[in-house]
Amino acid sequence: MQQRTTSAKEPVTLTQQLAQFVERTCWDDIPTAVRHEAKRSLVNYFAVAFAGCADPSIEQAVNVYRRFRAGYDARLIGRAERTDVLNAAALNAMTANVHDFDDTHLPTIIHPTAPVAAPLFALGESATIGTATSAKMSGQALLLAFVLGVEIECRIGNAASPSHYQRGWHITSTCGVFGAAAAAAKVLNLDANRTVHAFGHASAQAGGLVETLGTMAKSVSVGNAARNGMLSALLAGEGLRGPAQPIEGERGFLRVCADKPDFNALTAGLGSDWALQANTYKPYPCGVVLNPVIEACLELARDKHWSLADIERVELLGHPLLRERTDRLGIRSGREAQVSAQHSVAVVLSTGRAGLAEFSDESAADPDVRAFAGRVAFVDDSRFPVEAARVTVLLRSGESVSRTVSAARGSLAVPLSDADLDTKLKELAAYGAPHVDAQRLLDTLWTLDTSADAALPMHIACAESA
Repeated sequence: MQQRTTSAKEPVTLTQQLAQFVERTCWDDIPTAVRHEAKRSLVNYFAVAFAGCADPSIEQAVNVYRRFRAGYDARLIGRAERTDVLNAAALNAMTANVHDFDDTHLPTIIHPTAPVAAPLFALGESATIGTATSAKMSGQALLLAFVLGVEIECRIGNAASPSHYQRGWHITSTCGVFGAAAAAAKVLNLDANRTVHAFGHASAQAGGLVETLGTMAKSVSVGNAARNGMLSALLAGEGLRGPAQPIEGERGFLRVCADKPDFNALTAGLGSDWALQANTYKPYPCGVVLNPVIEACLELARDKHWSLADIERVELLGHPLLRERTDRLGIRSGREAQVSAQHSVAVVLSTGRAGLAEFSDESAADPDVRAFAGRVAFVDDSRFPVEAARVTVLLRSGESVSRTVSAARGSLAVPLSDADLDTKLKELAAYGAPHVDAQRLLDTLWTLDTSADAALPMHIACAESA
């Protein structure tokens, strides 16, 4: 499906259909379950941002960005600094992504919330003091724009998958910029024509490479998606024009960045099938495909009567994506540890834990953990879903033990509950931003649709609330 025609003279392109959907959809069109999932996504967003807000790499990024700030309208999660809305969008998205603890949309493996939520909260703060719009943005308006932004980025991701990622594009960054543009266009009240232009500007700024995984460059591109998507909508709002078909055009995003784009995925079920209903939240700070491996290793570690020295080999049986994304030997940092199956297996089997400390620089440098990496082997089986894996430990004694996880905790089949997400936020706030009143923030997020001021969560989540 490449276009729908309403008359012989007026073809409606796929890009226009998406833009019209963004313009016309109102809060009453959003199902109750999707509204609730939007709140869950935002709870998780603030949780993982607290985990990353004091990370040394974020400190370095803040030091660079502050040199070029154009104002002090917006806050940074967990920190005392204020900056302009563009820089806040970038830095808050980077902060939420830095530990690979953010949410995951299945089947695209997009981390959808950070690129979309960060610019919305920045615009919400700007609206509070009248610099972006004439009145405060309501919590309901933010949630609606968030739902729509996630919908657009994930539909484009579905259309580009699976070849887009296989070509080496970092899909959260490349598709996130469209989600940010759509969300910003909604709260800026752009009509469909200007939203098309916003998508055009976003298409020219879509970037991010899989080669950057395991480095801070990956999170920089997520920050760019948030910042540049918002900038795209702001430019379109001023009348700057873009191409008519930036998404599906002959040299548009999908044809350039995917082998065989599924154009039907852009609009099939639009308004009835919602991307947020396929969103998941991680119990462990690592690449999502590692979740079943970690869970199996945790079970093995609980019952073990052996040490790492007793192991001859560990076999990981799982979907080919497991090997493609996590076969990483010789890692040198906690950032690389987050996407290394070898590190994950070694550290979880040896410690019985899988928290932030187990994916730190110190853990990555552990000589016993590093020495174990060569004993991990992958066995591809496309019959396994991404959220499943079997881990078999082969001991030098000839004994073998294995655990199979058919659906990891945090998957769609075994989702984290609201209470789990509350606990995640409280624990990560205590870890990275102990000055924050976590319960007050939770109360605000769960009732955000009733708030007249979308900026309230940011007021609570910054260091000034200490």
